[in-house]
Amino acid sequence: MKTLDTFEDRRRTASAAKARLVAQLAERPSADDPAMIARAAERKAIDEARSARHVARRNAAVAAERANVEAAAAEQAEAKAKRDERYAARKRRTGN
Repeated sequence: MKTLDTFEDRRRTASAAKARLVAQLAERPSADDPAMIARAAERKAIDEARSARHVARRNAAVAAERANVEAAAAEQAEAKAKRDERYAARKRRTGN
């Protein structure tokens, strides 16, 4: 049969776990450590490159949309010109 931990056992286990966490935090390099500064600079460069790619993709999408709109407008203008020419030809034939 398994014995249950006593309150004192649980308290010691929790205290040891807290001590390990504090030790881990003490081992972390400080913010002014050259390695941490280099990592921060690297992350900043990656973020800037990501932002630049995002802006480039957005600009390409806007340019493509603008080209689609201009093509549609040109197509509508061409269709209108053909329709007007048909109407003018019909008027000339009928004499009205």
